[in-house]
Amino acid sequence: MEQQVLDLLASTLDPSGPIRSDAERRLEQLYANDVFPMSLISIASHKSIPLEHRQAALLSLKKLVLKTWSPAIEEYEGPNQMNDSVKDRVRHSVLSIATAPGEQKKIIAAASYVVSKIASADFPEQWPTLLPTLLALVPQAEDAQLHGVLIVLGDLVDDGFDEEQLASSAAELVRCIYDVAVNGRRKLMTRSLAVSIFRSCLDTMEVVMQANPQAVQQFMQGTSDVWVPFFIETVKAALPSMPKGDEEPGTPGIGGWRGVIALKTQVVKALDKIHTIFPSTLASPTMELFSAMWEALQAHLTPYHILYTGEDQKEGQLEDSDRLPYSLDLLVMEELDYTQTLLNTSSIKQALDAQLAAPGTMNGANSASWLTQLLALSVGYAHISAEDANMWEFDVNTFLAEEAAETAQYSARNASAGVVTKLCGYNWPVLESLLPFTKATFEQPSSDPKAKEAALYVVKQAMEEINAYDKILSPELLKAYLEYSRLAMQDTHDMLRGRGYITAGGIVTAPGKVLAELVPDFARQAIKAIEIDDSEIVKVSGMKALQLYLKDLPKPLAHEFQTRTVAAISAFLSSRDLSDISEGEDLLATLVETLRDAIYTDPTLCLEHPAIDVLFTLASYGAKSWHTTDIVNEAFESAVSTMSSRGPEAYAQVCAKVIPSLIGALDVGDMTQENSLSDMAVTLMSILAEYGSEPLPPGFVATIVPKLYRLLFLDLEFNVHQSATLTMKHILSHDAAQLFGWTDPETGKGGLEIILLVIDRLLGPSVQDSSAAEVGGLAMELVEKAGAERLGPYLRQLLRVVAIRLSTAERADFIQNLVLVFARLALTNAKEVLDFLSQVQVEGTEGGTGLEVVMRKWLDNSINFTGYDAIRQNVIALTNIYKLHDERLASVQTKGDLLVDNQSRIKTRSLARRQPDQYSIIPVPLKLTKVLIQELVAAPSNAGFGLRKHSIAQTHGSDDDEWEDEPAILDLGSQGTRQELMGFMDGMSQWNLHQADDETQQYLVHFFKEVANEPYFQEIYHALTDSEREKLMQANDGRRHSAASG
Repeated sequence: MEQQVLDLLASTLDPSGPIRSDAERRLEQLYANDVFPMSLISIASHKSIPLEHRQAALLSLKKLVLKTWSPAIEEYEGPNQMNDSVKDRVRHSVLSIATAPGEQKKIIAAASYVVSKIASADFPEQWPTLLPTLLALVPQAEDAQLHGVLIVLGDLVDDGFDEEQLASSAAELVRCIYDVAVNGRRKLMTRSLAVSIFRSCLDTMEVVMQANPQAVQQFMQGTSDVWVPFFIETVKAALPSMPKGDEEPGTPGIGGWRGVIALKTQVVKALDKIHTIFPSTLASPTMELFSAMWEALQAHLTPYHILYTGEDQKEGQLEDSDRLPYSLDLLVMEELDYTQTLLNTSSIKQALDAQLAAPGTMNGANSASWLTQLLALSVGYAHISAEDANMWEFDVNTFLAEEAAETAQYSARNASAGVVTKLCGYNWPVLESLLPFTKATFEQPSSDPKAKEAALYVVKQAMEEINAYDKILSPELLKAYLEYSRLAMQDTHDMLRGRGYITAGGIVTAPGKVLAELVPDFARQAIKAIEIDDSEIVKVSGMKALQLYLKDLPKPLAHEFQTRTVAAISAFLSSRDLSDISEGEDLLATLVETLRDAIYTDPTLCLEHPAIDVLFTLASYGAKSWHTTDIVNEAFESAVSTMSSRGPEAYAQVCAKVIPSLIGALDVGDMTQENSLSDMAVTLMSILAEYGSEPLPPGFVATIVPKLYRLLFLDLEFNVHQSATLTMKHILSHDAAQLFGWTDPETGKGGLEIILLVIDRLLGPSVQDSSAAEVGGLAMELVEKAGAERLGPYLRQLLRVVAIRLSTAERADFIQNLVLVFARLALTNAKEVLDFLSQVQVEGTEGGTGLEVVMRKWLDNSINFTGYDAIRQNVIALTNIYKLHDERLASVQTKGDLLVDNQSRIKTRSLARRQPDQYSIIPVPLKLTKVLIQELVAAPSNAGFGLRKHSIAQTHGSDDDEWEDEPAILDLGSQGTRQELMGFMDGMSQWNLHQADDETQQYLVHFFKEVANEPYFQEIYHALTDSEREKLMQANDGRRHSAASG
């Protein structure tokens, strides 16, 4: 069989797709053959076989294990046909490959992954010897074999062990890898790998701590006491000589450089992890660690500049095949990040506060200057790397992404900015302490432009953070920095000149308007830079600065600056290939943001120049960018809403200006089948209709509705359908008479018939929930505007279709939209709504009477409704239904409270699939009451309601929980954090935007006061939970408190 399998594996590497697919299918047909897995292992273990075929064998074995090994593996599909003896041979054989002396790294990596997947299902019950075998190999293995053993251990910690398994093995495992990490006779990269495994253990120990915090804290305290001396020694160790010439850091003979940096990097990452998860274990050595980190950053600055900011820059952000970082820039990033973590500790903050208040000595310098030293260090690492400078000049989008802190390429410059913003958060005199260094940098004749740019970059970062606290800075300080920014704006170096414009923008518009009189002058300079500067970086820097100035511009100057800004952007566009601009989202967004801010200065002026035309041009080229279209929508909405507020004539002028362009965009989108262009155009059309005059301008319906009708019957993106539906709803809301009086000349259908056809189409089973999400609002508007008399028999048919579609709806927003159709009707005709629904029959698995389907869906999703109006209408409708005391509702059973199990393990997605949540089953009146109680704010300030004393069961509140200090930095790489977030999100269908207003709260309090003493309510009250009764009591206490205050 081995030859047959080898031939099939070779075919899986064939460039022909059909040949590959056929070979993979035939390999899967061999899964039931017990000889097959051992054939794969035999091929993988033979070094005479080509490497790619050996890798293919392990890949096929991985697929076999994932699909058929055990139901405990998340990817398992079944059936599990492999007998136990074959499994035992597979376990030991694949482990032998992963830990074989002298094996190639790619084979070790592939085999160790298979081992970890098997271990996740079988360890320790079916594979009790796995960990002891690995740990026994560690002390005696030669370097190549030890590497394989550590790879397997690392995969086991990451993917194979659960928290219980690691907890039982942690002490032995950590001791074993510690021996490797501190062993000076081992290779530095091997020792780095050991520290990396230790760091992975910390993530899992964080999860274990949730179930047994005291034991884990004790274990981690002892572990830290052992590891930290080694960590401090490693951090303090000097770097070896740098590589010379064109030699790469991995070249034989200079491995010490690569290995030392790799080890230092893993040590700093481990320290940061311990400080984030188990901060108390490092309380004692925190100051020593801070001093060591400070000294390391000072020592690494010069080689960092030589390697990465000079003309002979080296490649940065390098990792080896085991994903271990080994370049100096990555080490520096970790050191700067860890410095942030240390600055967040109370002991460091207190010590630095004391040194600022009482000068002493620190590292041989006056303690009053420690802040200046740290800021100078941050400026040093904020120098633009040569690689970034080249990239920014080649593509200005990368510069803008970096400026907005939205780049995926994290760098030492970003990390240094993080240190500066951390310092600003403690009310330390950051800008005051930075000024002497900035002064020296600018006044030194031989100063590098990169040093000046870095100083202003740090000033800008500090300004942004301080501005967020609305702290008013002294005019003298601002003017001093502004002078250096002005000098930079006049420099010949492009990067420095651009930085000058951006930093000046933040200074001139700082909180307190201290330099407000300078806004017009600097705004004109920014526009001039956009118009005439040769550097694209300076032009976009001028745009970023101009955005700030436009927000603070005196109103009388709006016309001048709006006109000049529009002209400058128009000229910028005309000088470039717009297809190139469309490929750069950041540049497009900057252009649109600047134009938007210009329009905001006075939207009434936007028809006096081509602002809207330029906006539409940018929108058409940025239609695929969500961010760009969102900004366009904001700008357009501002212009339309402002013009509409001036009356029907002004609104008609806007329509005359923009409708031809929007219709043209729809036509182009139709011809080119460009959904994004149609989406952009119909979204702007919905904004235009939303702010429509009453009545709408003549011909509005005849021009727009045929286009919308056609779009809604095409298979397009859901956004297009949603916006088109909203536009029709707005038209119906503002001018139903024009719509109902119009007839489409092409189809002969009237406006009412077209709306009915659209609703029927969107409620049909072939349309996705997302596309039909707004149809409920359109249906509500139609019912209210047309009325029962005009709709006739179509009204009952329409409501029946809504009820049927609600039975299969899954999206929360779509469910809300459909439920509100019945809620709006129940505001005035609750009994008629229930009568109608009881006569409707809904087929399918979620079927039953319309009353059963609608009430279940309504009550199960009511608490997730969003929007003040929707929540208020929903609450009033439910109280109206409650007041009917309809016996038919008591016979309808629906989902009640969540039945909580007592297990402490966090419920992940995979666990939730295997163990779905269970709920009690309760009648609708009880569920309706629970929903209304949920709508009550926990401690209302409004008037409460009264209940007879003998009807209130005594409730006992729990003692106040004690708050524990939490790490201020959320570690998204932490397994515990990920699981907490995952568990949190698993219980939510969407982010909860459910907020009720004060009027709704007052209405609810009055309602419960009104029904409190009714026998019907008393019966329901005794079925409520203690927490629900407590909430009612809080509202009652709120009433008494309000009365006493009055």
